[in-house]
Amino acid sequence: MRNIVFIAILICTFATVGRAQQRHGNGPDDILQYTPYAAVFILKACGTDNSHTWPQLTANAVTSLAVSAGVTYALKCSINEWRPDHSDRRSFPSGHSAVAFSGATVLHHEFGHVSPWVSVGGYAVATLTAVDRVRRDRHHWHDVAAGAGIGILSTELSYFLVDRFLTKLFPESDISMSVRGNGLDVAIRIK
Repeated sequence: MRNIVFIAILICTFATVGRAQQRHGNGPDDILQYTPYAAVFILKACGTDNSHTWPQLTANAVTSLAVSAGVTYALKCSINEWRPDHSDRRSFPSGHSAVAFSGATVLHHEFGHVSPWVSVGGYAVATLTAVDRVRRDRHHWHDVAAGAGIGILSTELSYFLVDRFLTKLFPESDISMSVRGNGLDVAIRIK
């Protein structure tokens, strides 16, 4: 099982790296940032033993992504730091790093007990994403470090909130989530 998990992560990583086209747009980091989240849902769909049911996993993943993206966007709009290439003033913190490390932390929570290599693979992809952002002059090192911290802390907070409150308040409920355009619909059916 450990080999299957490792191979799935490698395939996702190399498939996305191969899509890099130019220095500032459509780089590997644009796709790599979502690879840990993709690995979470691919492993769950393949039947790999994980820590939560589909509704709980989805609630944790969506909540962690939403909190991470919200904090990152709020900071980008309020700090207004120039990117190293001076293309805009949205450098701090790195959103790509926040998303990648958020996904890696979800991967660790859900599948880290299967093998430590699952967590290593997720965090390696997240680190590769952060390094590529710096390499392509889109961020400074402190931008990606802050993004990584935001991604990890957002996911830890999300797991705390969802596991402690939502599932305790509604133990026999179904949680469904869907994305439409720029919106997110969340429905909770209480039995």
